[in-house]
Amino acid sequence: MAMYKGYGQYVPGTYVKQKPDAAEMAHQLISRLERERLGEKKEEAPKEMPPTICFSRKIGVGALDIADILSKRIGYRVFDREIVEHIASEARLSEKTVTIFDERYPGRLNEFLSMAFGEKAFIKSDYGRQLFSALFSMSYLSPAIFVGRGAHLVLPRDRTLAVWFIASRAYRAMRMAAALNIPESEAKGRLDQIDKEQRHFFNMVFGIKEVSAEQFDLVINCEFIQDLESAADIVQAAFQIKFGKKVTT
Repeated sequence: MAMYKGYGQYVPGTYVKQKPDAAEMAHQLISRLERERLGEKKEEAPKEMPPTICFSRKIGVGALDIADILSKRIGYRVFDREIVEHIASEARLSEKTVTIFDERYPGRLNEFLSMAFGEKAFIKSDYGRQLFSALFSMSYLSPAIFVGRGAHLVLPRDRTLAVWFIASRAYRAMRMAAALNIPESEAKGRLDQIDKEQRHFFNMVFGIKEVSAEQFDLVINCEFIQDLESAADIVQAAFQIKFGKKVTT
């Protein structure tokens, strides 16, 4: 099966929170979903996908920090690129995620996939289908903030708040250089490579050459809104406006 692995070994240095590796976190997530499923009362599952937040970003702007701030406020789980990639790429975990979903929503995934594949012609590779299935199942099973992997292009837009975080190359290089304690010239070289690989991912998996503002509900330029709490405030307000959900800090 052809797999697209993403951005090599780079781990964004601007996300300072210490966390386990993606494999461990993915296994923890699936185990938790299984425990919650077994502990649920036998009641009808929600008919709609919970309102979901999808972050897309230029690497180095601090989107994971913003997602972490927001998750603490509204009780949503953060699924970053590494976790989603691991679940989508490892067949056993992907199958388990889909199985948990199918037990709760019999036939729903196949129904949605059949409809979506007609509308979303870009989902044609085995990896694309596996990524789609993992994202869709995870979004139904747990209120989620997805960071990366083009989740905003996959999930239903009427149930998704799609946010794009951007900043100039110079600003991102400055942040990365400070976080990794490297020269800005080196940081710019790393960013250029990462941006190239990100464009390649979107082209290979989704068939688009560039991410554009028209794909999103909200675009935040982190060079001009540098305070991460303020950026989280904006997303939280947009989330409440779009879905009418009363969320508190």
